[in-house]
Amino acid sequence: MPANSLVKNPTKVKDAPRALLEGLQRHLHPLRETPKDYDPLLKAISHARFVLIGEASHGTQEFYRERVKITQRLIIEKGFTAVAVEADWPDAWRVNRYVRGLSTDKDAREATAGFERFPSWMWRNTEVCDFIEWLRQHNSDRSAAMQVGFYGMDLYSLFRSMEEVLAYLDRTDPVSAQRARSRYACFDHVGQDSQAYGYAAAFGMARSCEDEVVQQLSEMMLRLDSNTTAPGLARDDYFYAQQNARLVRNAEAYYRSMFRGRVSSWNLRDSHMVDTLVALSQHLAEGATPPRMAVWAHNSHLGDASVTEMGDRGEWNVGKLMREHYGSEAFLIGMSTHHGTVTAVSEWDEWPQRKHVRPGLDGSWEAVFHQASTANFMLLLKDNPELQKMTEALRLQRAIGVIYRPETERQSHYFFTHLARQFDALVHWDETHALEPIDKGLVWQGGEVPETYPSGI
Repeated sequence: MPANSLVKNPTKVKDAPRALLEGLQRHLHPLRETPKDYDPLLKAISHARFVLIGEASHGTQEFYRERVKITQRLIIEKGFTAVAVEADWPDAWRVNRYVRGLSTDKDAREATAGFERFPSWMWRNTEVCDFIEWLRQHNSDRSAAMQVGFYGMDLYSLFRSMEEVLAYLDRTDPVSAQRARSRYACFDHVGQDSQAYGYAAAFGMARSCEDEVVQQLSEMMLRLDSNTTAPGLARDDYFYAQQNARLVRNAEAYYRSMFRGRVSSWNLRDSHMVDTLVALSQHLAEGATPPRMAVWAHNSHLGDASVTEMGDRGEWNVGKLMREHYGSEAFLIGMSTHHGTVTAVSEWDEWPQRKHVRPGLDGSWEAVFHQASTANFMLLLKDNPELQKMTEALRLQRAIGVIYRPETERQSHYFFTHLARQFDALVHWDETHALEPIDKGLVWQGGEVPETYPSGI
């Protein structure tokens, strides 16, 4: 697709024609909050090994709730044994130990206490905690091989992952621990400030630690042969440590790339997520039976970037790479909403706010879906030529991350996409509500915040 091919024809975003609305109504599956709502989706997923379940924001209750419902059915009915989420590897591993009955945490809220880095509400919220308790109960009467794990696939835990590598080596090989400590000492001059390291290394103000982290990962990989046949928990502990070493290597490159441009850092991050999924799949494989995994992340990571404005900028993502690696074994589900409230912030590192979500822009997919006869519904795009043809036209789609700025809605939160090829299925919830954080802060506690907060204009 040529550069800027998705943004040069604004005539493609007019209001939905009657034919489109009538066509959508023939193919939508109403969601009435009944046990059978997702029967057609489970049938469409068929034998896919990786089911990628997105969200149009990081702070919408319905997105988390419906994703949990789908995942529970994948676990119960299709034998899925892993949930991988857009979270840091060490923090999610603590939850993994809790749901397997291996930790001393007393409940899900305590098990998620490791999610301290902003935005903590992504995983420390009521919906996730309820799911974690359900998962622990589900695992309670199953063998270790049949239990469902909970894993992180993001790469922001640079210094925490170093600590975990060192802790593992201190327990198992003190001599190797000394070598690792010497290598990781390369980062000492920045304390534990990842961005300060990236800035200094990118602009030549300090030498990079690339060689050291590569050497450490290589040494951890050389230990692989002696650990792949280790029993149970010992094998898991080694895999956990090895993944932390891989994360340190990738995070070091990511923080250096942040100051060279968005495209390179975005691509590094999503490549790391896919590397984690591949490694996790190999680790969990028992004999010749590959595991089946549910993957939770934002739409912008899990929809196929090659058919969106992101692809025009040279960005790839998890959805695109998983389709390339696994073909029909990867099934991509997106979510959307037209209006409501969302948990988000105006600036990085603020306490979460409960903010109003403006109605979808005219001509956007959100506005089209709002005009449909059913408020909440699902579209099954895969293997549906008629529906794919209807949704092939280029339209805007909204993406709200942890920051939501309604005053610059079009510029900050919309991009062009070919929906028909971006996802295999889409769940639309017309009015949605803010996700409830465990750690609310005074702003969220105070109720819904006016759109003019904090300026008061």
